[in-house]
Amino acid sequence: MELIKSKTYQNLARAFSGECQARTRYEFIEYGARNEGYKALAELVDNVVYNEFNHARMFYTYIQKASDKQADNIEICAGFPFKEKWDLVENLRLAAEDERLEAEKIYPEFMKTARDEGFDEIAELFKNVIQVETCHMKLFEQLYEQLSTGTMYKKEKPIKWKCASCGYEATAKEAWEICPLCREKQGGVMLHISSGE
Repeated sequence: MELIKSKTYQNLARAFSGECQARTRYEFIEYGARNEGYKALAELVDNVVYNEFNHARMFYTYIQKASDKQADNIEICAGFPFKEKWDLVENLRLAAEDERLEAEKIYPEFMKTARDEGFDEIAELFKNVIQVETCHMKLFEQLYEQLSTGTMYKKEKPIKWKCASCGYEATAKEAWEICPLCREKQGGVMLHISSGE
């Protein structure tokens, strides 16, 4: 089967669109975090933004490889989330929800279709993206949990806190309000995120 005539081709276009939209939604979250003084949180989200860009880039690459001719237009029918509002905490929860949907439902279906249609390389691409989206889901869940419960800068046991701006470190149950070295506000303290393993 030719890729350009397959359901996998349509799924690549849907995945590309979805990743582009996720990237923009997460840029909104990153923007909100910076505006609220959460510099370190914004930098974590900015890494996710760049991941989503690269997922879209890979899906786009396979679309372009499907034909010697330029793909002028690909008609797709798909639903995309528009749930987020201008609320940082709630948007972290919704981002985790969106990533779960991609990792547990959408991309596994796309992977199966690609395998069934004989596009093993594209199936592997979807499999690899599922792994990353699962990590994104866990990150957003942790950020939501810590920000919503007030535990982002307070822990039960002493941990090492580090200023993202100057590198100053201190071990304590709670991060400083203002960095004693460079005067960066607490939002510049690197966040403690577990690997989830």
